[in-house]
Amino acid sequence: MPQKNREFGKFGAQGIKGHEAVAWQLDQLAGFVATPVSLRRGRMARLHYLTRTDRARQAAREAGLNVTDRTLKAWLDGRRSPSQKNLQLIEVAYEALRRRNVARHLLQRLNRQGHGTRVEFHPLNQSLVPRTHQRVVGYRTLNVRHWDAVVQAWAEDDAAALDTAWFDHIAVDLGSDYGAYEYVTKIGFAA
Repeated sequence: MPQKNREFGKFGAQGIKGHEAVAWQLDQLAGFVATPVSLRRGRMARLHYLTRTDRARQAAREAGLNVTDRTLKAWLDGRRSPSQKNLQLIEVAYEALRRRNVARHLLQRLNRQGHGTRVEFHPLNQSLVPRTHQRVVGYRTLNVRHWDAVVQAWAEDDAAALDTAWFDHIAVDLGSDYGAYEYVTKIGFAA
């Protein structure tokens, strides 16, 4: 039964939840800054992104980055460096703002004016599972036309809502075998 794998991996199966694989793939499409926030280049790129408009500054405050303008200017000028706690807050604020900014664009790319995007389901890895306990789960593809709920949950960084949206709006279209794809090695799609 779907979402009822309470002892996943008991016999050696390996994989991740389907919605986690989708979130990872959407993160790749969003194009986050690759340089870590701990390095000056990565920190500066994130700070410029968070301070270029009033809306960006407001989003940074909402994400918990509550520093004075004087401190922010000192960081941008390189006179001071943020603490570890503030580095984490910068990263969280940056990711939240970036997700919110690219969500509408990603939704258009994925829906493609009703044509949708082909999704590849790579089944879980059963190479370590004894043959008597293996199940027949193959590679599947599906054309997904409605990404609204999935992208919205991803943009809000809500894992529970993303899990629900993934199963209710996409995985159920696999037919009666959709529970076999609760855990996968990868979900692939390109837009």
